Amino acid sequence: MDSSENTVKPHDRLAARLADDMDAVNTLIRTKMASEHAPRIPEVTAHLVGAGGKRLRPMLTLASAHLCGYTGPYHVHLAATVEFIHTATLLHDDVVDESAQRRGRPTANLLWDNTSSVLVGDYLFARSFQLMTECGSMEVMRILSNAAATIAEGEVLQLTAAQDLATDEAVYLQVVRGKTAALFSAAMEVGGVIAGADNAKVRALYDYGDALGVAFQIVDDLLDYQGQPEATGKNIGDDFRERKLTLPVIKAVAKASADERAFWERTIEKGKQDEGDLEHALALLNTHDALAQTRADAIGWADRAKVALAPLPDHDIKDMLVDLADYVVDRIS
Repeated sequence: MDSSENTVKPHDRLAARLADDMDAVNTLIRTKMASEHAPRIPEVTAHLVGAGGKRLRPMLTLASAHLCGYTGPYHVHLAATVEFIHTATLLHDDVVDESAQRRGRPTANLLWDNTSSVLVGDYLFARSFQLMTECGSMEVMRILSNAAATIAEGEVLQLTAAQDLATDEAVYLQVVRGKTAALFSAAMEVGGVIAGADNAKVRALYDYGDALGVAFQIVDDLLDYQGQPEATGKNIGDDFRERKLTLPVIKAVAKASADERAFWERTIEKGKQDEGDLEHALALLNTHDALAQTRADAIGWADRAKVALAPLPDHDIKDMLVDLADYVVDRIS
């Protein structure tokens, strides 16, 4: 790899490697977003899809299929399926979180209304199930339908766990595996299944996606407390203001004194936040080394992702997936 390649981000290198397939995926997405009878559907979906994003999840499906030697057409359908599931969850999440902005643009629920966002999200879920049937694999349908159910379950679990100081790291991991890692692992797994890979390789793909998804979410939660807003699109402390009990706070609560616990109960459980509370929260996170420990956890999960790829054949795409795992945690270096 020459020096110019080193300056290109791994997901951009992967996108360039898979450019033809991604063009086909985007064409299929635009076709399936259409609705003759409900113009609100393409309006809302075009707004969200047009906001950009890395298209990381569909790229993982394409990458895993190529890595396993697939030469047929259906990896494109499955990649579009994965993107529709992801887009549907974003529409629903923005309603649940009462979000006003995503990727620097107003959310669909703000531009239209909550009802439109929920119903268009439902439409995209339905479209995803139509697409996944086209490859004719019951195993693919099992994986993706299970992932959709797991994502919904993780979101519901988060509703009760996010503001409960009894939430520990095991519950946090369960939430993360549901709302984030489930689609990463399914996206990788179906690429191997459609390629006819053996069980060991399919399991390796699943394990990579699972570990990458966990690392991805931990990094996202950490950046909420120490990221650069211009880079992350989030203000420092948004999760704190929204009373989300993420891993850094869980680690600090586990070591909290009685007075510190009372602070977390007031600000997170009861939602009574005063000026200066965010600064105090950040001080507590640093006092208990919670941010550094969270960073170490993220790096550990990224390392697990890289190790998981061992059973797969040497391939330029495999190298890019290794680099991608490193890049996820490089953002918190």
